[in-house]
Amino acid sequence: MHRTTLMIPSELKARAQLRAQELGVSFGELLRQALETELSSSTGRRRGADPLFADDAVFAGEAPTDLAEAHDRYLYDEQ
Repeated sequence: MHRTTLMIPSELKARAQLRAQELGVSFGELLRQALETELSSSTGRRRGADPLFADDAVFAGEAPTDLAEAHDRYLYDEQ
């Protein structure tokens, strides 16, 4: 392993330390797990890919041509 210095806001570090304690792992282990999860190819996330359009449950196929002006109708079935 390599030692790395990381600058993060105090509030974020405090939240991460609390979460590590809740999980029963070290702060360093929490960061390693978070990085592994983020960088894992199994997450299906690609740089620049919009997760909204990657989710078939939310978006499938071509968008209607009037989506911008009629979005309420499509989202809430309103006229």
